[in-house]
Amino acid sequence: MKIQTHELIDAGLCGRAISVEPGCSRVELTPLQEMAVDSRGLVHGGFVFGLADYAAMIAVNDPNVVLGAAESRFLKPVQVGQRLVAEARVDEVRGKKHVVSVRVTLEGESVFTGVFSCFVLDKHVLA
Repeated sequence: MKIQTHELIDAGLCGRAISVEPGCSRVELTPLQEMAVDSRGLVHGGFVFGLADYAAMIAVNDPNVVLGAAESRFLKPVQVGQRLVAEARVDEVRGKKHVVSVRVTLEGESVFTGVFSCFVLDKHVLA
């Protein structure tokens, strides 16, 4: 399935889609040294969130999708060089609102979970 949203996203920062099907996606990211917050290689949570957000956006897969809200849980720390996989699934659609659950794993173990409220607008948010 062709990705119809976020066409200019930087895969090095937010992940690379490895699977996109109607209502679901899988995205992978291996955090870079530039994402570390300390000398031990702890990755800033914003990059993990960005991966999850991108997975949610392409699970909805509409050119006019935007994030309205998110509930997130950071479950385990992530280090530079560890391969993360985000899996997103659209759980519910109510009009323009799409509720998407996302799970980010490291070697099959959850490091992040979230529920994203995504909205499909009639036109681009900046139009």
